[in-house]
Amino acid sequence: GPEAWDIEILEIHHRGKRDAPSGTGLMLGEAAARGRGADLATLRAPEGRGGERRAGAIGLASLRAGGVVGEHTVTFAAQDEILTLSHSARDRSLFAQGALAAAAWIAGKPAGLYAMADVLGFAR
Repeated sequence: GPEAWDIEILEIHHRGKRDAPSGTGLMLGEAAARGRGADLATLRAPEGRGGERRAGAIGLASLRAGGVVGEHTVTFAAQDEILTLSHSARDRSLFAQGALAAAAWIAGKPAGLYAMADVLGFAR
């Protein structure tokens, strides 16, 4: 069951990025917490402290180094197996492509509040 799996999120960005964790790192943490039926604030593991890990806690770590555009990794770790999902952005133009796709999608839509989930056709 879910209690057997620890969740760790690692996000890495360039040394000049000011926010930590990044918005994407937080979004991944919130999605993991929703999967556990809770808010990230209640499940987030304390950073930089030793000791035994609280059951169900979600770890969120941020690194800032060099010119890394963006890397996000979510690790699900059980006693005998690990599942890792990761994404690496190698060029900032990738984000411009997303912005252009969003601009094309919203053309002609009525005024309102939209999110990338709408652009991508994800249910919210």
